[in-house]
Amino acid sequence: MVERSVPQQSAAEPILESIEAASRATWRDFVQVTKPGINKSNLFATFAGYLLAARFALFDWSTLVFTLLGTALVIAGGCAINNYYDRDIDPLMERTKSRPVPDGRLKPKTVLWYGTLLTVLGTLALAFGVNLLSAALALVGFGVYVFIYTMWLKRTSTWNTVIGGVCGSVPPMLGWVAVTNSLDLNAWALFLILFMWQPPHFYALAILKEDDYRRAGIPMLPVVKGLKETKKQTLIFTLLLIPSSVLLFLTGAGSWFYLICALVLGGVYVALAIKGFYTDDQVKWSKQMFFYSLIYLTTILLVMMLDVVITEGIAMLTR
Repeated sequence: MVERSVPQQSAAEPILESIEAASRATWRDFVQVTKPGINKSNLFATFAGYLLAARFALFDWSTLVFTLLGTALVIAGGCAINNYYDRDIDPLMERTKSRPVPDGRLKPKTVLWYGTLLTVLGTLALAFGVNLLSAALALVGFGVYVFIYTMWLKRTSTWNTVIGGVCGSVPPMLGWVAVTNSLDLNAWALFLILFMWQPPHFYALAILKEDDYRRAGIPMLPVVKGLKETKKQTLIFTLLLIPSSVLLFLTGAGSWFYLICALVLGGVYVALAIKGFYTDDQVKWSKQMFFYSLIYLTTILLVMMLDVVITEGIAMLTR
């Protein structure tokens, strides 16, 4: 009986595989793993928080640049590490299977080190270019996103959306802290707006991508508790969003213009959430909720900034 020899992997093969993967990668792949869409929206929220705190008197371009740069790098780092960790479930979902890591264009370890480097650079930019509190706050957001959300709750609990929302609520706080170096009531008001906004936003997406999440074994609320419970929680969070947004008026950070806009925007959101209990076309309603969530966030952040311009302009004219 002749024994067949099992071919042994040469020491050079892993190196050749890395070279082959690197040759397929482009600069766009390194950008894609940082989730630039998420980063842009978070930077917009950061700028809104900064302008709301600085107004005209304390506005400083150098501080703003370091704030946005540091925030962008930390968010990019967290997103890259998220891509690294989710490489086992991303191939199971249509919307993620073509990402650079599951598609083989980037090696997992490359993405892990890339994410780590971005996070360190971002933290240093905030610590030395802004203040230590902003750096610490950014690391809290990073920690919640990577360790609590990505590595734990995303795969184990329907609370992944709510608790994971903490990291997405940090950017406007970070903008405020960059100016004031304090976590006062206004900072927490900014946090609450983003925190209450996120569950309805992601629940709508989860309904639209329910089959994807079920296939990957991710316990999103519609998958585990069903559509009725998802609609109920969506309504609760949209209702809580209204007093959360009003808080900025009560602290004096927002004027009557801001208050009226916030109430109108919140009222429309609640009306759409209620509509979900009386509609037969769940897909159409989910799309409406998802797209309005984007409109709501963009508009209320714009209103915050416009409110500063209006109130500061009036103050200058009346001096």
